[in-house]
Amino acid sequence: MVYASSSSYSLPQEEEDTPLLTNSPPLSSKFKTLANIFIAIVGAGVLGLPYSFKRTGWVMGLFMLFAIAFLTYHCMMLLVHTRRKLESPSMGFSKIKSFGDLGFTISGPIGRLAVDSMIVLSQSAFCVSYLIFISTTLAFLTANKNETAPFFLGLSPKVLFLWGCFPFQLGLNSIPTLTHLAPLSIFADGVDIAAKGVVMVEDVFVFFKNKPDLEVFRGVSVFLYGVGVAVYAFEGIGMVLPLESETKDKEKFGSVLGIGMGVISVLFGAFGALGYFAYGEDTKDIITTNLGPGVISAFVQLGLCINLFFTFPLMMNPVYEVVERRFCGSRYCLWLRWLLVLLVSLVALLVPNFADFLSLVGSSVCVILGFVLPAMFHCIVFKDELGWKCIVPDVVIVVFGIVIAVTGTWSSLVEIISPMA
Repeated sequence: MVYASSSSYSLPQEEEDTPLLTNSPPLSSKFKTLANIFIAIVGAGVLGLPYSFKRTGWVMGLFMLFAIAFLTYHCMMLLVHTRRKLESPSMGFSKIKSFGDLGFTISGPIGRLAVDSMIVLSQSAFCVSYLIFISTTLAFLTANKNETAPFFLGLSPKVLFLWGCFPFQLGLNSIPTLTHLAPLSIFADGVDIAAKGVVMVEDVFVFFKNKPDLEVFRGVSVFLYGVGVAVYAFEGIGMVLPLESETKDKEKFGSVLGIGMGVISVLFGAFGALGYFAYGEDTKDIITTNLGPGVISAFVQLGLCINLFFTFPLMMNPVYEVVERRFCGSRYCLWLRWLLVLLVSLVALLVPNFADFLSLVGSSVCVILGFVLPAMFHCIVFKDELGWKCIVPDVVIVVFGIVIAVTGTWSSLVEIISPMA
């Protein structure tokens, strides 16, 4: 049973305002919707796929990647169908703009809190992975092959670069509106696409040169690890309702989303497989650190760092809007933003391995946000209308998500803690 029960069926306008969508966005064509789907999903997670394929075997890695892509698409459409049902004349709800609004409509403040918490944790975790990548990559580029000791104040190069980024991120994250970051974001996205394309081309040449031994399947024991990285790579469910709201032809949104997920799946599979094929057992947790010396290699890695550096405040924006709405009455709060940047930086210092962190976040937060909550909300709204046809598949997804979240989180924590022991 849904929570809201007033005759108007409209959501509160202030305290429960959506954290992910601005007012009155322009409607998007199919092409623009497809482009927005790419922006919402493609991120740093793809850089950990080659290492994941090394851990799982490339056939098992591809199978899990495509399976998770299909399940992610299915759960995204569950959210879309659930909102459409609630906004239909028979139910009469309105202004369900975001995932958080949907949670509030169905389960009240508890539903809103559940979604908000998962969004804050997932978005913050994405930014942690950005800092890990940036600091690790810059340390790799500047490393002296003959030098084994830390080179300044007893700190490793990775730690120094991470803290070097800190004051600049404080400045970028102080900007109250994202409009001023738009040109830098567009530039960074262009650099990112070009850099990943160069990495894939380089992988092909390296493969034909080295032809390393490859593992097809490494056993069930690494299943959870691969699932976690794959879920992280496809995480973007928090944006599916805003994207559907901005689409002109909403009846075609499902097909456009399906095309987008299909293309992204093929690109992710190619990126992960080519990276593993090129370097085999030498594949590192961040694939770009496998690139040899040279100007092109350096520019590729710097390009990816630039992209993630300027994407950081964009990914933190939903976190700020949720936290400021709950603790500052939706008012801009500089010190709270700086505190969050500090916390994200401290977490990045404690994580030794990029891909292990992706698996942890994917197995825990992203599974709950991407699978458990959409299936649960869909079941609550449609159970009386569809009966067992709705309850059985939704319950299966919820149980699968909870099992993966518990076992995958434990497995990933063991992977992270064991090298530190």
